[in-house]
Order: sequence, then C-alpha cells, then structure tokens
Amino acid sequence: MTWKNVLSERISSAWADEIDTFESQIALRRQGKIDEKVFAETRLRRGVYGQRYDNGQRNDGTGAKPLPFPSNGLTKGPDTVWDAPGMMRIKIPFGDLTSDQMDVLADVAEEYSDEICHITTRQDVQLHFVHIEDTPDLMRRLAAVGITTREACGNTVRNVTACPLAGVCRDETFDVTPHATACMRFLLGHPDTQDFGRKFKVAFSGCAEHACGLVSMHDLGLIARTRVKDGVEQRGFETYVGGGLGAVPHQAKLFDDFLPESELLPTAQAIARVFARLGEKKNRARARIKFLVAQLGLTEFKRLVDEERKSLPFDERWTAHLRLAKTARQVLPERGESLGDTSHLDGFDGWCRTNVYRQRQPGYVVVTVALPLGDLTSHQMRALAASNRRHVGTSVRTTVEQNIVLRWVSEADLPQLYVNLKANGLAAAGAGTITDVTACPGTDTCKLGIASSRGLAASLRTQFSGMTGDLDPSVEGLRIKTSGCFNSCGQHHIADLGFYGVSRTINGYKVPHFQVVLGGKWVDNGGEYGLAIGAVPSKRVPEAVERISDRFVAERQADETFQQFVARVGKRSLKTTLDDLTKIPSHDEGPEFYSDWGDPREFTLGDMGIGECAGEVVSLAEFDLAAAEAQVFEAQLLMEEGNYSRADDLAYHAMLLAAKGLIKTEFIDITDDPNDIVREFRTRFFDTRLFFDKYAGGKFAMYLFRRHDAVSQPATAESARQLIEEAQLFLEASHACQAHLTAQRSQSDLPTGSPQ
Repeated sequence: MTWKNVLSERISSAWADEIDTFESQIALRRQGKIDEKVFAETRLRRGVYGQRYDNGQRNDGTGAKPLPFPSNGLTKGPDTVWDAPGMMRIKIPFGDLTSDQMDVLADVAEEYSDEICHITTRQDVQLHFVHIEDTPDLMRRLAAVGITTREACGNTVRNVTACPLAGVCRDETFDVTPHATACMRFLLGHPDTQDFGRKFKVAFSGCAEHACGLVSMHDLGLIARTRVKDGVEQRGFETYVGGGLGAVPHQAKLFDDFLPESELLPTAQAIARVFARLGEKKNRARARIKFLVAQLGLTEFKRLVDEERKSLPFDERWTAHLRLAKTARQVLPERGESLGDTSHLDGFDGWCRTNVYRQRQPGYVVVTVALPLGDLTSHQMRALAASNRRHVGTSVRTTVEQNIVLRWVSEADLPQLYVNLKANGLAAAGAGTITDVTACPGTDTCKLGIASSRGLAASLRTQFSGMTGDLDPSVEGLRIKTSGCFNSCGQHHIADLGFYGVSRTINGYKVPHFQVVLGGKWVDNGGEYGLAIGAVPSKRVPEAVERISDRFVAERQADETFQQFVARVGKRSLKTTLDDLTKIPSHDEGPEFYSDWGDPREFTLGDMGIGECAGEVVSLAEFDLAAAEAQVFEAQLLMEEGNYSRADDLAYHAMLLAAKGLIKTEFIDITDDPNDIVREFRTRFFDTRLFFDKYAGGKFAMYLFRRHDAVSQPATAESARQLIEEAQLFLEASHACQAHLTAQRSQSDLPTGSPQ
C-alpha cells in the first residue's frame, strides 16, 4: 500500500489532483522533459526549495552536525534540486495548529527530514534535508490533516499571518481570526493571484500598538478598527499597502483609514488584479508591490484599485465568513480556583514572569513555549501536542518570534503544564526578552547566507541566559534579530539591535562580519526601521551588544526607550563606542576571528594574499571603499537631522566613490566626473558581469544607474532613507567584487606548479 492509496479518502479531490500532478512533473523533470526554470517555479509554488550544502550542518551553536542523508545521486547540475536534499516550507495560516496536525508534522520531520521542525518568522514550519522524491507523500500526509504547502513560495500570496493572541488579547479591538481564515482561503489558488511578478504578503493585527501582526512591513496589512455610524457599531480595518523589508525596506502606506469588513476580500482581490496587471515582471529586484505603489503614487494606486473593485463580478465568498461565529473554540477544561503550592517547582516563578500572559477571559492564560532558534524536535512536537490535548483542547499558534503559544490554559493547570514542558526541554524562560533572539537560517541552509546568523543568535542567547536575574529591566526587554545577509529574513530592520551578515577581506583573508543596525522599532506593528551604522567582526558582536546595552543602562534618562536613547545620543557617538572592535589580530594571533560561529573551518579556503604588482591598486580601492562607507554613514546622520537633500547627494556620491575605487583596479586615470565614472563602471564591471556574484551585484549596480539617471527632484525622508539603504548594499557588493579581483590577481601571481 502507498500513502496515496491509504489517504485517498481523507484528502480533497482538488488537493489530491494537485499533488498527483506535481509527482508527475517530478518524473518528467527527471527525464529532462520539463525545462528547469519552469520546474523551479512549479516546485517553489509547492513549497519545495533547493538548499545550501557548503557546510553540511545545522548550526545549533554546539558545532557541526553532519547531513542526515547522502546525496540522492540524481545530479543534474550545481543549481538544481537534484543534487541533495532540500527544504520544504509548510504554510500554517495565522500560525494555527491542532494537536493532530502537530503529530503529523512530528512524523514527517522524523521520517523525511532531520527530526527538526523549524518555526519561521512568518508562522510557517520548515523541514530541511528533504529529498524531492519524498515530497508528494509528505504533502499527502499533511493534506490528510488539512495542511497545504501550496503557494508557500513562488510569485504568489504567501502565508497569511495574524496576531497569535487574536481572540484572547486584552488590547485587541476584535478577533481577526475569522477574517484571516477567510482571506487565506479566498486568495489561495485564486485566478487573480497567479500572475504576480513577485511574492505578496498579508498580515492582520487586532490592535495598532503591539508588534504581533507587524502590519507596517507587509504588502497588505490590516489593523482591526470599529466605528459607530447611525448608532450602530461597525467593524473594519485600517488598511496599509506597499510595505516590505528585504534589502531596501519600505514602510507600508495608509490605503484606507476604515475599510468595512464586508469590503476586505473584494478589495484584496482588486489590489491583486492591479498588482498582476501593472507590477514589474522582468526585473525581479523591482517587482514587489511596494515599488508599484512608489512608482504610481498612493493616490493613483488607490484610484486604480477603486476602479478595479467596481468592475468585479459579485462573489458570495466575499461575505460568507461574516455569517460565522466571531469566536469559535472547542469545549475547554474546567477552570481551577488557584495555583496551589509551587515552591517546589524550580524556575517556575521566573518562567511565569516572562512566558505567561493573562487572557482577557478571567482564569485563563496564554503560555509561550520559547524555542531556541525556532527549532523543536519531533519528540518535542509530539510532547507539546500531548500537553495541549491534556491542558487545553484547542489549537496552538506559532508566532513571528519563532515560538509556539498555548492558549486557553487554565491558571490552575500551570504547575502541571510547566512540569510536562520541563520534562521535554520546553520550559525555557525569557520569551519576548533579549534572550529570545530571532534568526533566519543563514549559512546553515540558505544559498544566500553570508554569515552564520543562527550561530550568532545561539551565542547571544547563551550570553544572556547566563545573566538571568542580573539584567537591568530596560535591557531585558530589548529585541535582537539576526539575518545571514541583507535580505532581512531575520527582520533585523525592526529590532532594537539588528544584525545582518557581510564579509570583509582582512590581511588577505575573508572574515565574517555583521552590520550593526540601530533605530528599529518592534512595537507599533514594526513602526520604524533601523539603519546600519557599521560592520563588526562576527566573533565580536556579543561584545558589541554588551557595550551598547551597558551604555544604555548607564545613560538612560527616566523611562526612555532604547529607540529614544539611540535618537538622543546619536548614532555617531554609538558608532564610536564600537570602533575599536572592528580591528582584529592577524590570522596567526587570532585564528578564531577567521572562522564563523559553529564552524571550525576558515571562512574562506586558502591564502588570499595580495601580489606586489596588484598591491598598490587594491589598496587604493580599499581606501575609496572605506571613504565611501564613511559618506554613507554621514548621509544617515544628515537624514536624521532632516537635511534630506544633502543626505541624498552624499549617498549618491558614496556609490560613485566606491565605483571609482573599483575602476582604479583597471584604469588608474579615471576622472571625478560622475558621467565618466558611471560609463566606465558600466563598461568594465556591469557589462562584463564582474560585479555579478552571490551579493546580487547586478541588482545593486542598478541602484547607482537609477540614481545617476534620475531627474532632479526634491528629496524626502523616505527617498533619502531608501537611497542610503541602496548605497550600503552597493558598497557591500563593491567589497565582494574587490575581494574577488584580489583573489584572481593573487592566483595569477603564483608561479607555474604552485599549490592552489
């Protein structure tokens, strides 16, 4: 018997047909009958990713862990999914999971993966090291309990996220769960959402002040609102469009201050139609809806959506969910009278302080199960499902901070629940504190990872976990988020202390670094974005965090928040606090700086020393890059002072200076004329693809070209900020290009027969 036969009556015919079709496409691709580019989009729309294998480990901070499976032997080229197991992303709409679904997730993680379920920053679950041949059966087993991987990736509507406290939050306007459910079901597979140039993300929040929904960083964000009209209370949504993080983040724009709940789905459909029709399709770097909104302007975008809405044929699904009960849940256990004696439970009080939230329903609480790096084993997932059945009976929710929450827990059950969780390694305190570090997969499994974000996160977690009870309350509440590259999958832009991976060439070696991002705002639904103030060697980031947090405690005024402190003290002063950390000893004196977290190998293989013939030219390039970085930082300070025009100009000239430094490696007599610099850079580095590498240099080169060709117009706070972000990314790509040129010249200087 096969899983297809066993589960045939438990899977809807539509889902079963889709999975069967995908299984046939896998077979055709194996036979070379489907083009790889076409198949890539097909598998991505089913949640199947390729995965990185340069280090063969899942970095948990304790060292390397070997791949659990050998290569499947179906090698078809270095960039296809046939080389080795990949990653499976599983959509969990608004993070809602039943105990039965958790059991199945545990089973498939154990049987097809490395026994780890990873919770993502969008409430999904990811499995790594999955063979593509196993994915159809994996999908069938998930479908049998109501879980799909459809449109978990690709140019589609991604997982619809929502506040995990929806329905029980003390501050919410109303429960957004029915609306998130309806939005997910309506948009999944909808014909109007199948022709996007890039992904589209939706988020719901029950209130404006907290961070649970992170509405400000979404393509479509909705905050619950009510109003009274003709004496009747109406429900609706404060609606935002065009937000997004990524390399260059955009704050979402207010689309409608009150969108009636009956208009939610038709408006979402109209927005999808406008995005599909007018959004960029060729240049993926400009294909998100945030660029379309910026290009058209919010007024024109709204006009087009309103026109589209008027032309839509009626769909009964638009309002079907409004007839459902607003809050539906299973029968709950009886509520006890008191906690009883808990003095014998070691760590219970501290756990309650950080991990237990009192619901608006008297006698019930929400318990956060803090998951280091967002991971839990198959055994832990089953144990959590069992605890949920015993103490709750309703579904759990995953969170954007990579944790799991149990809702509707009777306060009287807390001691026994704590004992159960502790027995399975799930009772770590510190949820929502500086210890609860968010991290993307980074170099562990992501092909775009530059530095080990998970390794750094594990180190920081260990550092602060050992200080339990000694941390100042103002520091304990800080949020730290790490990304392995500039793309902000770890959401570093909205952290108090954000970090994203970069590399630098020092003493002839590549050294892992992290850019330090300050000024982000986690509350107010991710209300403001931070900016990078400079790069610190990876192994010195924990010391950088300690210095900044110590200074915050020492110089904080009254009830000043960390963001207010950063604004008052100034980033120039904070950058000075870290300046000496940017210097590291030679490779012989401090070899640990030349490897990444959890990986004993050198960050790059071999000696990348500079030959004499290239030494002077490269040093000139490095000098220009350093000066360009200083200009970008000055541009940031000018922007924060309100001098947007000067900030824009300085960021532009920083890109020109970096480009000029690279040009000098080939043409020492380049002039200072911007037209000459752009022309020579395009000819020598863009057209020749020398600027194209893992840093997406080709995309970042376009930032320089666009700004150079832009018609002069007054700079705004938003445009200046975006150009500063673009300039920083252009500099990172310039560093990578310069290091590549250095390595090439070093190899060409080797005499014949020299070791490589």
